[in-house]
Order: sequence, then structure tokens, then C-alpha cells
Amino acid sequence: MKPGIHPESRPVVFRDRAAGTAFLIRSTAHATRTIEWEDGVTHPLIDVEISSASHPFYTGTSRVLDTAGRVERFERRYGRTASARA
Repeated sequence: MKPGIHPESRPVVFRDRAAGTAFLIRSTAHATRTIEWEDGVTHPLIDVEISSASHPFYTGTSRVLDTAGRVERFERRYGRTASARA
């Protein structure tokens, strides 16, 4: 790696405001606030709106869309064209 061109990577705490969980990972992101982690060391803190702890895809609470019902409703409203019936 070429010296002097890469940003500094350091431990940063990302706190999910929706779920109330925190993750300590390495990052190059800059933070203005700090937090004392579980081991007593102070790290930069970045608050995020959503993470794997609160995202519906990762938590299993995502909804399945009823696409068949949507197609039927569209066909009822606008009807089928002559080329689609053949």
C-alpha cells in the first residue's frame, strides 16, 4: 500500500437509535461525540437511524407483497387488451 494516501482506520461505536444497540467496529468515519465502551475505553460515537438490529429484512419482520392481488386489481380497473387475451 502506498503510504500517506489512505484515511486512518480506528475503532468507532455505531449506535442504532431505533433498537438501542451499539456496535464497535473499525471505521474511517469522523465523529464529534464520544462514548465510553463496555471495557472502559472511550471511542468516537456515530448515531445511525437503522442497522441490522432494527432493519425489517434482518429482523424477519418484513412484509411480503401480494403481487397477484395487484395484477387482478389492475386488470379489473383497466381490463385486458385484445393481444393479452390471445
